[in-house]
Amino acid sequence: MDTPLLCICDDATFWPWHSWTDFNARPGKGGTLVVVPVVGIADWGLGSPLDLEELVLCSVLSEASANRGDVPLLVLPPLRFVAGSEPGCAFAVSPPVACALISETVLSIKSSGFTRVVLLNSSPWNEELCDAVARDLRIEHGLQMFCISMSGLGLDLHPVRGRDRARVQALFAAITGNPHGQAAQPAGVEAFESASARLASLLREMHARPPLRDAGKLGAAAMP
Repeated sequence: MDTPLLCICDDATFWPWHSWTDFNARPGKGGTLVVVPVVGIADWGLGSPLDLEELVLCSVLSEASANRGDVPLLVLPPLRFVAGSEPGCAFAVSPPVACALISETVLSIKSSGFTRVVLLNSSPWNEELCDAVARDLRIEHGLQMFCISMSGLGLDLHPVRGRDRARVQALFAAITGNPHGQAAQPAGVEAFESASARLASLLREMHARPPLRDAGKLGAAAMP
């Protein structure tokens, strides 16, 4: 029987496809980037399904993962139940619950021996939340945290601020296929290639950052 897909992913870097013996023998855990996708479930008024964010973000991430170069990378399945106070949001949880979910996920990553974590967020309503969680995890647990939002990849879904909604819609059409069997439109292909290349570049840049000093411990002079 075929194993059902957990999400769109690059098989080589997908965390669930590795056994505990793989993790036990894995070298260089301290230099490995672990990506946690954070995706909302919402109706964005673009004529697309509620899992638009996941389909777009995970497709871009899968392509970026396959073209990341020599960056040691692992990717978790997306966290789907996050904050969202707007009417179009579905299955949203309160900000404290979302913070706890992200924190517990990252701390489980730490317990497996990894210390460099990327929160890759698709939802405009979770950008500040991801930044706050990453800051707290850095301070309290010495983790090297990075945050990337889909808006920073030229795919901003914000209904007021965002000017990329047409690009997201075109990209979605390109990755899901045209029901009439026509080729994907150039705008959708360009948006996909641009976003995935930008993400791959950011992953390489993060990998090049030196590790935190003193295992991430903050000195007395750095404390408030």
